[in-house]
Amino acid sequence: MGNTIIKIKKREKALVVGLEGNLGSGKTTFIQGLASGLGIKEKIISPTFVILRKFRVHTFTFKTFYHFDCYRLKNPKEILDLDFKKAVSDSQNILVIEWVDRISKILPRDTLMLRFGIINQNTREIEFGIMRKVR
Repeated sequence: MGNTIIKIKKREKALVVGLEGNLGSGKTTFIQGLASGLGIKEKIISPTFVILRKFRVHTFTFKTFYHFDCYRLKNPKEILDLDFKKAVSDSQNILVIEWVDRISKILPRDTLMLRFGIINQNTREIEFGIMRKVR
């Protein structure tokens, strides 16, 4: 998927990808593969306690990869303290958000949504969709 995302045409704002699914459903593993496809060499671990990690991307489409984990957030507005709006406003950013349902009220329109489900110990299901909020 990382190679496909690199080919996305110029956008007005950041590409935002929201991930939903229970613990162990494959969200972090997916992000690790996505980051690898974007050429990120650093080890990707879920930022559960720090909420945000940033990585440089070396492509023509994106410059910064933001990995948010909203599991510990009590209020959606808490993410705004991490310059969320500024990150979303830059078209050279890609934001991937675990536990996205915790901030759904403040997500930008056209957020790419992925829902992860566990089929069995070795098999996962991923449903894709686009959030089309009316403002």
